[in-house]
Amino acid sequence: QVQLVESGGGLVQAGGSLRLSCAASRLAFSNYNMGWFRQAPGKEREFVTAISRSGGMVAFADSVKGRFTISRDNAKNTVYLQMGSLKPEDTANYYCAAGLSWGLRLPIAADFHFWGQGTQVTVSS
Repeated sequence: QVQLVESGGGLVQAGGSLRLSCAASRLAFSNYNMGWFRQAPGKEREFVTAISRSGGMVAFADSVKGRFTISRDNAKNTVYLQMGSLKPEDTANYYCAAGLSWGLRLPIAADFHFWGQGTQVTVSS
């Protein structure tokens, strides 16, 4: 079955950077849009960023625009989330996801069919 495995989470001070990776297996990776979502304790899962199949389109939540970037390497079946200027409010469990839909709006969770288990990011003040 499809597996998405996130890595790279950890504890970082405010203002610092982290790079998350998500490796996909048993998935026709280049056919899927890839996204990152996050969920903080007591809050709903929220969209962070997404990248289209070829990498030609990207989308970001306003809260991370200018601080986070997303990229993918279709030869390695991996998507990356580079996070910079981290803030305590970025603390959450970060999930990568694979989906086939890309509409004329920001992606939502329902656009994604496969999900990873998540990796924790904690930003200390």
